[in-house]
Amino acid sequence: MGKQKGNLFILSAPSGAGKSSLYKALLKQDDMVRISISHTTRAAREGEENGREYYFTDVETFLDMIADDAFFEHAQVFDNYYGTSKAAIFEMLDQGLDVILEIDWQGARQVRNLYPDAIGIFVLPPSLASLEERLKSRATDSEDVIQRRMSKAVDEMSHYHEYDFVIINDDFDTALNELAAIFTAMRAKTPRIQEKNGNLINDLLSL
Repeated sequence: MGKQKGNLFILSAPSGAGKSSLYKALLKQDDMVRISISHTTRAAREGEENGREYYFTDVETFLDMIADDAFFEHAQVFDNYYGTSKAAIFEMLDQGLDVILEIDWQGARQVRNLYPDAIGIFVLPPSLASLEERLKSRATDSEDVIQRRMSKAVDEMSHYHEYDFVIINDDFDTALNELAAIFTAMRAKTPRIQEKNGNLINDLLSL
């Protein structure tokens, strides 16, 4: 029997809702999960490294990759482009790893069109006030950028119903437990157990 393929997860949220902190914590406790590293045309923030948080590239190179159909999904968010390499995603899935795509709702629609089995998870903040406070506490964006993100947040959150699961990130530990539970549950779905334990099931059903 061949190796069982991993699940593809879409993780979306308005900026500042805490999705990055959640998936980073999940990666530390679950060695079967990987995060997809996207290409982006935005500048690296302090402490970020090329090939770790993102593959940083220029607009011309990014547009060439679009023309070459190299992306699983891509989108323009604010003034920057983001995209996910097809080759990198399918390689990890074929290794049996679960892969997280940290993308917005527009990218999620593209992914679902190409990969209908993708599992969507949307992270919501407990309130708009807490969302704004989180953005300000990061101290990485100007006040103008923060207000742009806040005005965009309501539109982004209006697409929560397009996802399979919703997590409200009020208490971090609770939200992390909910996220981990989703990954565990999806690995126990009947078709996956049939694929992974087909011989066992046949033995159990034979007299």
